Amino acid sequence: MANVDGDIEEQEQEQNNPLLVMEEKMYVAVSRDVKESKSTLLWALQNSGGRKICLLHVHQPAQMIPIMGGKFPADKLKPEEVTAFRDLERQKMIRSLNEYLLICSQVGVRAEKVEIEMDSIEKGIIELISRHEIKRLVMGAAADKHYWKKMTMLKSKKAIFVCKQAPVFCHIWFVCKGCLIHTREGSLGGTELQTTPLQVVSPTTGTAQSDRARLRSLSEGQKDHVRLTNPVQDLFRRVKSDNFDSHGGRVTALSTLEGMRAMPMLGSEGSADEWKEIPRRSPSKGSGFSIWSLSEVVEASDSIPLVRYAESEDGLIMPAVHESEEDSQYSSPPNEPVERRITDEMYDQLQQAMAETEDSKREAFEESIRRRKAERYAIDAMRKAKSSERLYTNEVKQRKEMEELLARETLVLKEMKNQQVDIMEELRTAQEQILALERKLNDSDQMVKELEEKIVSAMELLRTLKKERDEMQLERDNAVREAEDFRKRREEEKIISKCPEFFSEFSFLEIEEATSKFDTSLMIGEGGYGCVYRGYLHNTEVAIKMLHSNNLQGHSEFQQEVDVLSRVRHPNIVTLIGACPEAWALIYEYLPGGSLEDRLACKDNTPPLPWQTRTQIAIEICSALIFLHTSNPNSIVHGDLKPANVLLDANFVSKLGDFGICRLIPRDECSSGNTTPFCRTNPKGTLIYMDPEFLGTGELTPKSDVYSFGIVLLRLLTGRPAMVLVKEVQYALEKGNLNAVLDESAGNWPFVQAKQLAQLALRCCELNRRSRPDLESEVWKVLEPLKDSCRASSSFRMGDDEHSQVPPPSYFICPILQQMMREPHVAADGFTYEGEALKEWLDGGNDTSPMTNLKLAHRNLVPNHSLRSAIQEWLQQR
Repeated sequence: MANVDGDIEEQEQEQNNPLLVMEEKMYVAVSRDVKESKSTLLWALQNSGGRKICLLHVHQPAQMIPIMGGKFPADKLKPEEVTAFRDLERQKMIRSLNEYLLICSQVGVRAEKVEIEMDSIEKGIIELISRHEIKRLVMGAAADKHYWKKMTMLKSKKAIFVCKQAPVFCHIWFVCKGCLIHTREGSLGGTELQTTPLQVVSPTTGTAQSDRARLRSLSEGQKDHVRLTNPVQDLFRRVKSDNFDSHGGRVTALSTLEGMRAMPMLGSEGSADEWKEIPRRSPSKGSGFSIWSLSEVVEASDSIPLVRYAESEDGLIMPAVHESEEDSQYSSPPNEPVERRITDEMYDQLQQAMAETEDSKREAFEESIRRRKAERYAIDAMRKAKSSERLYTNEVKQRKEMEELLARETLVLKEMKNQQVDIMEELRTAQEQILALERKLNDSDQMVKELEEKIVSAMELLRTLKKERDEMQLERDNAVREAEDFRKRREEEKIISKCPEFFSEFSFLEIEEATSKFDTSLMIGEGGYGCVYRGYLHNTEVAIKMLHSNNLQGHSEFQQEVDVLSRVRHPNIVTLIGACPEAWALIYEYLPGGSLEDRLACKDNTPPLPWQTRTQIAIEICSALIFLHTSNPNSIVHGDLKPANVLLDANFVSKLGDFGICRLIPRDECSSGNTTPFCRTNPKGTLIYMDPEFLGTGELTPKSDVYSFGIVLLRLLTGRPAMVLVKEVQYALEKGNLNAVLDESAGNWPFVQAKQLAQLALRCCELNRRSRPDLESEVWKVLEPLKDSCRASSSFRMGDDEHSQVPPPSYFICPILQQMMREPHVAADGFTYEGEALKEWLDGGNDTSPMTNLKLAHRNLVPNHSLRSAIQEWLQQR
């Protein structure tokens, strides 16, 4: 029970002692990369002196966010994307700090962490030092890879900034690769507390000797004290108590030593290392033990014989001896104990020395507490002084502002006084003018009476004139209404009376009879405009287009198509046979090939169109557009060119149809050659094929049809949907991989011809209409030479006989035109080509081989007579 009570008293004394509770921290600045700051942390752990470690980290959020393989500024991205990335950064930062804490825990050191988020790391460190009043800081002097043995200066910009800008109370150690590079001294403000050396009275001399071995500083985290047993005091207490066992032959433990642990005595067989293993604990209340320094115990042991104590099996402290002296001590009579050799005088001196030691220790402890309180008071006073100084500065500033405001108010008041004098002067002047005006007013009253009489007579005249004006206005409105009605009647009569060429009118009964009363089995097409039926009219197979009666714009589109198609005839424009105005029906020639859209999609399992047919269709569409754009007196802009409006006959000859939204533009409307004539209208048609500039401005021009023609030409080449088709072909040309986008079902496209058509189509699809080529002067010059090659390859077109489809030998085929050669010539690359095709290739500005794409050594061509003879012989055999 005595041991337990002593431990409880020691714990209470530790809790009540503020110096023991006080604990200084050593802060270590660490980075996000554990490898970079690990050596700095290990140096701090080795030199912490038992202090608690606190990790200091400044989290710097990234300003460039990596997305899709690149980095973009945070202010250019969506807030949720920036927040998600910075959350990942914070998670990485937390994992790094946890690794630092794990390193501390592995070496048995308690650690904490302090963090802040700022754009500047060095400013964040300064902010944390000021906020937490950090007095000890360890941070890196430079990166470990920049360390060298003779390094004595700070290399890191952050370290230099912190060294210059940190508060003066912070003591900083700058470390690089586990070596101390630089120390920035700081005024720690008396926090390095050390126990003052204790004094004890020597048993022999009675004088006070200073302790050479100081106790460890409480600021280093050591709360326990070395507790040494004073053997001399113990011996005298045993003499006083006279508690000996004379019968057992061995000395028993005193009551004052119960519960104490065994301690080796100096001068015996115990070594100095055994003193280090003694538990350091504060003395318990009432125990009477003093804290002796190691030197004092050694000096006391030289003059006073000491007894070594050992702990018995029942927990009591028993005096022990060396093995060599054990027999003599047990054999000596109990009436002669060693303790009785000490006189009462020495005991009194020792008691006095112990009392003085206790007083000195108590005074030192009280002095340290007073010093600590004084330091706190001084810090508080400094803070209050700074606060008072700031308040004084604010008061001075406010006073200056009030003085300036008062000065301004004084100036304003002076100006107001001056203005008041001027106003009084003006008031006197105004009063004089009022008197003059009153005199004039009296004179004017007489004039008013005369004027009133004149006004009355004028009002009568005004009423008369107003009545006459109303009558004339009514007559004018009636005349304008009659003129408008007359103009409308003239226009209607003009429309009814005009008899267009190539046009016939049919009755509704004839239309109904031709379609077998609109039998659904005869329907060949249906859309937003209406339905198309196949029928027989006057023994002629026709296509009858019935417009919806509920279409608000159906009448205008019907009349527009009748006006245009009844006056034009072209081999590649659909023929309008007639119309039925009462049923809003248009009668066209019947084209059994269907639409180009259906043929590109191979609808109803129809065979795909070969490249020769597709090239011929492009030539025919271009010819029809040139005819429309150059017609007189008005240019005709189709406005809705797409594969669905291109129809094919039995021989796959293309014809352009559906002119419901076309527009007429006078050819003399544009006076300047640099300006393209246009017609302003609301955008109509299919969005994918419409001119982007027409969508933005509402100006429909012939160049709008050029854009649509470019999209149709790309569809003929690739067979793909029109969406993003321009970018796909452009990318393939840039990469030199045009064959990847060509339609394989069309056959083996001639490379040169396909490349020319693709480049031409991309020029037609330019967003700026000024950059698009002219159909007649530019596009037709590229397409017209292809007509001969398509006719020469007529044996490969659909509809030829079975024998003509047998292909010739591959060496008879020109690599450029992909057709049988007539005049084969050998080029510098060793390949044989059609002479005309190779000349066109070289005249087009190309100096490379069409087959190898390597530069030709020369431009000379050599006729291949042997191959020409072989081709003619093969043709004769066929």
